[in-house]
Amino acid sequence: MSATVSFPVLTSDGPRPVTVSYARVGRGEPLLLLHGIGHHRQAWDPVVDILATERDVITVDLPGFGASPSLPDGLTYDLATTTAVFSAFCETLELDRPHVGGNSLGGLLALELGREKRVRSVTALSPAGFWSEAERRYAFGVLLTMRQLSRRMPLPLVERLSRSAAGRTALTSTIYARPARRSPEAVVAETLALAGATGFDQTLRSGASVRFTDDIPGIPVTVAWGSRDMLLVRRQGVRAKRIIPRARLVRLPGCGHCPMNDDPALVARVLLDGSR
Repeated sequence: MSATVSFPVLTSDGPRPVTVSYARVGRGEPLLLLHGIGHHRQAWDPVVDILATERDVITVDLPGFGASPSLPDGLTYDLATTTAVFSAFCETLELDRPHVGGNSLGGLLALELGREKRVRSVTALSPAGFWSEAERRYAFGVLLTMRQLSRRMPLPLVERLSRSAAGRTALTSTIYARPARRSPEAVVAETLALAGATGFDQTLRSGASVRFTDDIPGIPVTVAWGSRDMLLVRRQGVRAKRIIPRARLVRLPGCGHCPMNDDPALVARVLLDGSR
């Protein structure tokens, strides 16, 4: 069941109220799941029911994405602010150092929460921040193209394309290795989420200078990469392993950039193993 929660986040001009939308299901140790840029919390739907048998699963729309409103004036869409937002979110929901999993931008946020010791374990699926400059420019170019297309396509065209496997491939093959498996309703919803993401442009701009360069000692870290990731190529996982040498590096055969849809059973197992 979805809900919203509001809480204050400190700025140089004092506290500002932030509101986020989230869903919570299951029982067990808490597992917070963070999506990527332009996506929404429903990206995790393929794995939530599996995870909920063993975890208290909290999926969240990042501020300015999905059903969460934009950040208020005085807060910027940078890594430090977004990390502070989710630290405050956890305090508000009384989540005492939850496990955290993230994909793409969400994976970077998960690693940053781990670096700050705000969580008890991190599982990052194709996390941002381990790119070369050329790889970053390529990925940002692809994301901008996807964003522009989503905003230009009329809804009837998106709905018509979503009804065929070929159409779903045309709409989502950049992030899924097996786009035909995605339901028509999910493809329409995530296309609309990308088009309507008020935080997209500022988040992308702030990410241009981001690199993750610190080790994360003292907590379990898993980094998983799809073998068919077309957005953040898998050699970035090798870089992540060099930077976080104690991390468990997992290959996800046949999976794309958002592997939750491509192989839900495998991704759920990686998240469960990483959050023990």
